[in-house]
Amino acid sequence: MTNRRNEDVVMPATASGRAKGQGMSRVVVVGYGPTAHRFIETMRSRGFAGSLTVIGEEPRPAYDRVALTTYLTEDASLEYAVPSGITTRLSTRVTEIDRQAREVVTLDGERVPYDTLVLATGSAPFVPPVPGRGRAFVYRTIDDLEAIREASLGSTHGVVVGGGLLGLEAADALRGLGLKTGIVEIAPWLMPRQVDEGGGSVLKGHIESLGLEVHAGVMLQSIEADTVLLADGRAIPAEVVVFSAGIRPRDELARAADLEVGERGGIAVDAGMRTSDPSIYAIGECALAGGVVYGLVGPCNTMAEVAADRILGGSSTFGGSDLSTKLKLLGVEVAQFGAMEGALDVTYMDPVAGVYKRLFVSDDASTLLGGICVGDASPYTSLKGFVGKPLPASPSDLLFTGGGLSLDLPDDAQVCSCNNICAGTVREAIAEQGLTDVPSIKKCTRAGTTCGSCVPMLKQLLEKSGVEVSKALCEHFDYSRAELFDIVRVRGISTFSELVSTVGTGRGCDICKPAVASILASLNGEHVLTGELAALQDTNDHFLANIQKNGTYSVVPRIPGGEITPDKLIVIGEVARDFGLYTKITGGQRIDLFGARVEQLPQIWARLVEAGFESGHAYGKALRTVKSCVGSTWCRYGVQDSVGLAIALEQRYRGLRSPHKLKSAVSGCARECAEARSKDFGIIATEHGWNLYVAGNGGFKPRHADLLVSDVPTDELIRIIDRFLMFYIRTADRLQRTSTWLESLDGGLDYLRQVVVEDSLGLASELEAQMERHVAGYFDEWRAVLDDPDKLRRFTSFVNAPGVPDPSITFETERQQIKPVLIPLEVVRS
Repeated sequence: MTNRRNEDVVMPATASGRAKGQGMSRVVVVGYGPTAHRFIETMRSRGFAGSLTVIGEEPRPAYDRVALTTYLTEDASLEYAVPSGITTRLSTRVTEIDRQAREVVTLDGERVPYDTLVLATGSAPFVPPVPGRGRAFVYRTIDDLEAIREASLGSTHGVVVGGGLLGLEAADALRGLGLKTGIVEIAPWLMPRQVDEGGGSVLKGHIESLGLEVHAGVMLQSIEADTVLLADGRAIPAEVVVFSAGIRPRDELARAADLEVGERGGIAVDAGMRTSDPSIYAIGECALAGGVVYGLVGPCNTMAEVAADRILGGSSTFGGSDLSTKLKLLGVEVAQFGAMEGALDVTYMDPVAGVYKRLFVSDDASTLLGGICVGDASPYTSLKGFVGKPLPASPSDLLFTGGGLSLDLPDDAQVCSCNNICAGTVREAIAEQGLTDVPSIKKCTRAGTTCGSCVPMLKQLLEKSGVEVSKALCEHFDYSRAELFDIVRVRGISTFSELVSTVGTGRGCDICKPAVASILASLNGEHVLTGELAALQDTNDHFLANIQKNGTYSVVPRIPGGEITPDKLIVIGEVARDFGLYTKITGGQRIDLFGARVEQLPQIWARLVEAGFESGHAYGKALRTVKSCVGSTWCRYGVQDSVGLAIALEQRYRGLRSPHKLKSAVSGCARECAEARSKDFGIIATEHGWNLYVAGNGGFKPRHADLLVSDVPTDELIRIIDRFLMFYIRTADRLQRTSTWLESLDGGLDYLRQVVVEDSLGLASELEAQMERHVAGYFDEWRAVLDDPDKLRRFTSFVNAPGVPDPSITFETERQQIKPVLIPLEVVRS
C-alpha cells in the first residue's frame, strides 16, 4: 500500500457551480475513514458541485477497516478509490475549529475555510491504565498493523487484551503471524455484547480447539518484559501484546470548540446529524445519536447518507439502527439479532457439535424479539427480518429449521444492515431492472457489497421473485455448461458436431463453441488444434500464444514454481535477442516474450522446447501459474518446502482446461509472501502441514480466498485440491471464476467443504480418477505442434507464402503497429 506525503491530491471535478441546498459551496470533512468516504461518495453521486475537501491524519485515503486482518496476513490493498472532484489532505491533523471564522486550523497553522463542516473523526482505542502499557500495541489502523507485524518477527507468543469482535480478529491475526496466542477478557465470556453465557461457552470451545488460550473473567494487572501478569497471579508469555478493549469517540475537537458532547463522550447530534452548531455535522463513531455511539458499519453509513441529504437540502433522519451482527470469526459462525432478552426463550445447545441457538419471544409467544446463534448461524438469514413482527412459525420450528428458507420476508425487513437495504428495495430492483443474478443485485442496490453476510438472503429473494432465469448456454443449447459437461461425459461425445446434433440446434456461435471446446479438452485430453476442435478455439488458442494489440504474439514458457536454472535463463535471453523480442517478468513468476510474428512461433518454441521448456498455457482457460516463496529451503521463517510443493502442483495440474483461468500460490509460512489468498487455490504452510484456501481472485473484482481445510499433510492436500478443481470444472458456468462460482453455490463454502472434503455426494473417487486421467494423459501442446506437419501449416502470416516469408519482405513498425497487417487464420480458411 502506497504511503503519501503531506500534500493535496486533487481529482478533476465533473461539474461546476455552487452546491445544491442552502448555498453551501465549501464543505470540509475532518477525518478520512470509511464513514467519511461514504459521505463524499453520496455527495458526489447526488450532484454536489461545490468544493469538497477531506482532511485525514493517516498517510493514505480511506480503506476497508473491516478487512484489516487480511492486510496483516496478505498485504492486501484495502484503499477505496477517491471520487473525482475531491481535494484530499493526507497526513494532516486538525487541531482547532474556529467557529466564528468558519475555519479549521491544522497542526502546521494552515487555516481551511468552510461553509459546512463535517466531523468524521472516528474513535480511538481504549488502553487500560496498567503498568507497562507503553510497550503494547493497538489494533486500529494500517500503521498499527505494520508495527505488530514488525514486532512479531522473531517472536513466539502474543496476547490480545479484549475478547470482543475486534479482539478475536486481532487474535486471529497474531495466530496467522505464527504466534502462540492468548486472549484476556475481563467479562466472564467472550463477545459479551453479542452473545450470552451459553453462547460464550460454545464460542470458547471453538476458539480453544484452534490452539488459542482463553482467559476470561480476569483482569490484566501489568505488562512485564515478554510477559503479562493477570490479577489472579498467573503469568502468560507474550513478546507481543495487543489491546482491543473497546473504543472511545474522538470528540476532542468538538469539546475544545464548545460543541455539545455526551456525558460519557461523543458529539451530540440531532436526527439530521447536525451538532449544536448549525453549520457543523458529525457522523460515524465520533457522533452521539439518540444517546448512542454506534461502532458498526451499517449505522455509520446511514449517518453519512443522512448528513449528505440534509446538506443538499433534504429531510432524511437517523432514527437509530439495527445492531444485528453476523460474522465468521476464526472459522466460527456467530450471529445476534434483535434483543438479547425476552419474556420467553427457546434454547438449543450441542456442546459436541459446538452449536448454540437461542430465540427470545414475547410473553404470548407471538412476537419474535431476537436471537443468538453460535456455530450455526443459519436461522439469522431468515429470522432477522421478522424481529418485532408476528412469528411466522413456532419458535421450535424456527430454531431447528433455520427459519425455513421458504419464509417470505416483509418488504420493510432489513436485508443488508451495512447499507440499510430492505427486502422491498431488492424486490423492486429485481422487478424493474430485470435482474437475474446476485452480482447484478449487488451492483444495483449495494446490498451484499460490504460484509457479504446477506448474500444468501439475496439469493432467496431472487429465487422467489418470479423472474425466470434462463440456464441456457446460448441460443443453440438449452442446457447450462454444467449440464452439457455431464451430457458429454455420460454419452461419451467427442466432437462439437455430435453434441449440437444430439442436444442442440444450428451451427453454434462464439459463446458455445469455446465453452464446448473447454469441456471436450477437460474430458478427452485431445490437442486443441486436432481436427474439428481447432475451429472451436478462441483467438489465442488458435495459435497457442497471446495476441497483442499490434498484431504480434507473446510467448510464455512454463517455469514451475518460479524455479529456473541459469542455463535456461540464458536460452530465454538468447531467444529474445535473436528474434528481437521484448521481455517482461510477469506477476506469476514467469518471463513473457513479446513481439513474435505468427510464422516465428514454431521457431521460438523449437528453441525453448529443446532447452527443456514447455507451454505455460498463458493463452488458455487453464492453469496458468503456481507462485511460491523460497520457503524453508532459504527463508529463516519458512516452515515447509513451498518451492517443492509449488513445482509438484504445477506439474500435476499443467494443461488442465477449465471454465476460466486458474492461478495458485504456495507460501512457506504465515507471512504469505506468495500472496496465496488472492488465488483460485492457495496454500499456506503451518508447523503441522498446510492450510488450503480456495476461490480467491486478484482480478477485476478482488476476493480473498476462504479457508477450506487446515493443517493437512501433503498427500491429503493434493487429494482435496484434485476434488476441488474437478468439481469446479464440472459444475461452473461458462467463463465463471472460482470466486463467483463459490458465491453461486447453494450453501457456499460449507457445501463445498461437505462435497470435496467430507465426500457428502460420494463423488470423491470419481473426481480423483478424472484428475488422474488428466495427469496421465498430459502432453506439451507446443511440442505436439512441432511434431505434426498438419498443425504446423496454420502458422503462417501470408496465404501465398507459407512457412518462412520471402526474405525480400520487410516488416516495418509504424506507431507501434507492425506493417503489413497479419491475416488471421480463420479469415484465411474461409
